Amino acid sequence: MRTIDLRGRALTPADLLAAVPRAAGTREAAFAAATDIVADIAARGEASLRDQAERFDGVTGHDLRVPAAHLDEALAALAPNIRSALEEAIARVRVGSAAQVPAEIVTDVRPGARIVQRWQPVRRVGLYVPGGKAVYPSSVVMNVVPAQIAGVAEIALASPPQREHGGRVHPVILAAARLLGVDEVYAMGGAGAIGAFAHGVSSIGLAPVDVVTGPGNNFVAAAKRAVAGLVGTDSEAGATEILIVADDTADADIVAADLISQAEHDEQASAVLVTDSPALAGAVATAVARRSAVTRHATRVQTALAGAQSAIVLVDDQHAAAAFSNAYAPEHLELHLADPRPQDFVHAGAVFVGRHTPVSLGDYLAGSNHVLPTGGQARYAAGLSASTFLRPQQVVTYDHDALAEVRDAVVTLAEAEDLPAHGEAVTARFSA
Repeated sequence: MRTIDLRGRALTPADLLAAVPRAAGTREAAFAAATDIVADIAARGEASLRDQAERFDGVTGHDLRVPAAHLDEALAALAPNIRSALEEAIARVRVGSAAQVPAEIVTDVRPGARIVQRWQPVRRVGLYVPGGKAVYPSSVVMNVVPAQIAGVAEIALASPPQREHGGRVHPVILAAARLLGVDEVYAMGGAGAIGAFAHGVSSIGLAPVDVVTGPGNNFVAAAKRAVAGLVGTDSEAGATEILIVADDTADADIVAADLISQAEHDEQASAVLVTDSPALAGAVATAVARRSAVTRHATRVQTALAGAQSAIVLVDDQHAAAAFSNAYAPEHLELHLADPRPQDFVHAGAVFVGRHTPVSLGDYLAGSNHVLPTGGQARYAAGLSASTFLRPQQVVTYDHDALAEVRDAVVTLAEAEDLPAHGEAVTARFSA
């Protein structure tokens, strides 16, 4: 991991943004490729999906719409310990998601003048579960549960076909879907899956959705941008990021383990340590080198840690660490500090406080959601939740007397805007 030394410098917000370690050119290249893929799906439908499956997944002749029998077989064959862990994750995410559904609010502006603020679920959603370098049944849980809690009527799920499984979606993904009662599942991956959800593919019975969500690589994130406006999307949950802010009280080996835990996702993963302790920085660098050499996915981890998107950042103090973190706006933020002050760290997809709260807990069983914004979008975007699938809607009811009270004011404003028919629509209700 490279070192970025920001000590002794008075940095403006623009300076901090420039210092943030990011993979150069990745976003632009991914968007160009994803746009082409989505356009091809819109033009050629199933034929495009099959071409992409052969090109990217090495699969031909597979069932694009997963038969119900495959789902049943997968659940029947699921190892009991995996089923138990998934059921516990489902239960915890249900509790966490239920807290995200706002209650209906009734406001009486004046007697006879009422506004009801209600939250309506979208009708149909397309949920994406990645399946490239790892298997993510946890992402089935994180996508499906909040949609169900929100009250979504139709849920479609997609995950890439697996060559090792004869073109089927990975059986653990299928088992998790069946466990949650999802029976509309498609064997399609990457940017093509996002395009198929947005445009629909009639030949396989896939109707267009209203909202697309789910994590993936940078191409999946870029495809969401390509379909935005046609459908709603969650934030761009691309290649994973972890930023750890630590002081000299932190355990270097634990910090190293947590950096590596996210680096194993993908060669494009970002792992960043920010500290005001040169001694900790050196100890973490040593521990990372030792641990990364012996972990199962050593090559992938070492590629991610050596990339431009990963670094050890030295700062003067905790105030400077918070400023850097807020400029970075990480997907996952861990605080290993004697005085963590999470209120100072305002831009992050999710914040994990203390040595006993690793990101991997949030990935599976914290009860929080692990589909989170990447690439700095946590400055303005939220992670996946029940509210992702809900639309605030105002229901307005005025009676005769309540309308009469504001009749003249409406007419006055309508005339001021040179829209007299607006006023006439009100006065017409009071004519003989």
